[in-house]
Amino acid sequence: MSNDNFFERVYLIANQIPYGKVTSYGAIAKALGTARSARMVGWAMNAAHGKDDVPAHRVVNRKGLLTGKFHFDGTNLMQQLLESEGIEVINNQIIDFEKHFWTPDVIEE
Repeated sequence: MSNDNFFERVYLIANQIPYGKVTSYGAIAKALGTARSARMVGWAMNAAHGKDDVPAHRVVNRKGLLTGKFHFDGTNLMQQLLESEGIEVINNQIIDFEKHFWTPDVIEE
């Protein structure tokens, strides 16, 4: 499978994340049937720069840390976007992470 195809599949899932919810790189990888490819999901989210239709700010690490924040313009844009959706963030950590977590459905090939 090419990276382009993989990235597009990642974006399809990211686009399903509901407003006010977050998911993790690993949860997306698992939904794609590639559970060990969380890092590749991260690369896809980094490559989503300039794709306004991909809510990359809603994808965080498995502990609720805003590990992708450095890929957003401005130092706090990722946090500001999440807070605008009602998600509290302190020290780059989502508060009540489990409450805001969304698990994507597994995509069947």
